[in-house]
Amino acid sequence: MPISKGKLLIAEPFLGDPNFDRSVILLCDHHAHGSFGFVLNQTTDVMLGDVLEETIYQDVPLYLGGPVEKNTLHFIHRRPDLIEGGGKITDGVYWGGDFENAKTLLNMNQLSNDDIRFFVGYSGWGDGQLEGELQQKAWYVTQGRAELIFSTPVEGFWREVLKDMGGKYRSIAHYPTDPTLN
Repeated sequence: MPISKGKLLIAEPFLGDPNFDRSVILLCDHHAHGSFGFVLNQTTDVMLGDVLEETIYQDVPLYLGGPVEKNTLHFIHRRPDLIEGGGKITDGVYWGGDFENAKTLLNMNQLSNDDIRFFVGYSGWGDGQLEGELQQKAWYVTQGRAELIFSTPVEGFWREVLKDMGGKYRSIAHYPTDPTLN
């Protein structure tokens, strides 16, 4: 499957890179000079309210978007009707927008954790780097869908995405983390 924004990159089961072990990445941008995305299934022990000066009344978890610039904060959402200025990634999934508005909506309980995800850092590839990794079969690729991205529990996310892909990927979803222990 060709890569473009809105695709999910699913780490092959024995990738060997601890930054992306059994990760699923939402590709937010892809062009001739590189690619950019967020790991969807790596949580942190930190809440959004822990990194902001303002109070956030909901417990909104922060995800580790990737190993690049972990001092940056990003968000994706599925509520363009409430959050202005976001860029469409794929049907029902938007990147960024009016951050002040998003915080207000969270505090007014008009947004829930099923509507928005916050990330520290991101995943990035330089010119041709991701294509090289795809040729080495480091990633499986499928289309991202809002329901899958926002409603699938983080625990088992990698496995559920593979099952959703069907065919041979359903078998891959059941590969053990360490095959030597089998």
